Amino acid sequence: MHKTSLGGAVFQTLNYTLLALVALTTLYPFWDSLIVSITPLQESMATNIHLFPKTITFEAYGHLFKLPELWSSYRVSIFVTVIGTAISMFMTVLAAYALSKRDLKGTRIIMFLIVFTMLFNGGLIPTYMAVKQVGLMNSVWALIIPMALNTYNLIIMRNFFLGMPESLEEAAKIDGCTDVGILFRIVIPLSMPAIATISLFYAVTRWNEFFAAVMYITDKDAWPIQLFLRSMLVENAASYQGGSDNPFLLGQSIKMATIMVATIPVVLIYPFFQRFFSQGVMLGAVKE
Repeated sequence: MHKTSLGGAVFQTLNYTLLALVALTTLYPFWDSLIVSITPLQESMATNIHLFPKTITFEAYGHLFKLPELWSSYRVSIFVTVIGTAISMFMTVLAAYALSKRDLKGTRIIMFLIVFTMLFNGGLIPTYMAVKQVGLMNSVWALIIPMALNTYNLIIMRNFFLGMPESLEEAAKIDGCTDVGILFRIVIPLSMPAIATISLFYAVTRWNEFFAAVMYITDKDAWPIQLFLRSMLVENAASYQGGSDNPFLLGQSIKMATIMVATIPVVLIYPFFQRFFSQGVMLGAVKE
């Protein structure tokens, strides 16, 4: 039986305590938003700390789900997340696979130009002008095309492909398989942990996209969920007229309900990727 020394026991205790505090600090804002969203306004305003609700009501969610803007913004965010992630992964996998070929001429120059974009970009105003001139303003494609490829994800994917045994591709070529066939029949199936991990990174970024939406989207019908959330949080409730049926009279409750509606989809999807995420989070970081 392995015995832990006194120093080891003290370290483990401090380590678990620190991790518990970090977990509590991370989870409490989510828990607080959930409690306020299902608590009557008067009760939630009576204290700044919300641990458990005395009275549960879903009135805020009822008013929120009646707003057509919520569902239109949901459709936009789902489209941007699904289609945007698919396009990003397609470009990332193809580019990373090509750059992982050791016999590709000019690889160092290409990689230098790619990494250079991590340090310097076109700038806010030139990027805005480019998006406007190509006619992407007030279009969901303005949230997809300009950010279609992430340099960091590309480098991670390339490093993973570099770590794959060359003998696999050599055996496939002997059997008459083309480079495209090797990619789709051998490389991609063996790379699912890495692909799932990078896909999760892309999907979360797409779903939480805010700054680009503020810059390029002014039409409310094309708002993603994050802009709808912003309007619920910062716009003056006095500008909304509706008498007793005005949902903004619910104050903090409907604001927190909006936060939960914008957050829960990501929370629900993550468990399905957790198995791949745990395997692929360190892939490409170290080469043997």
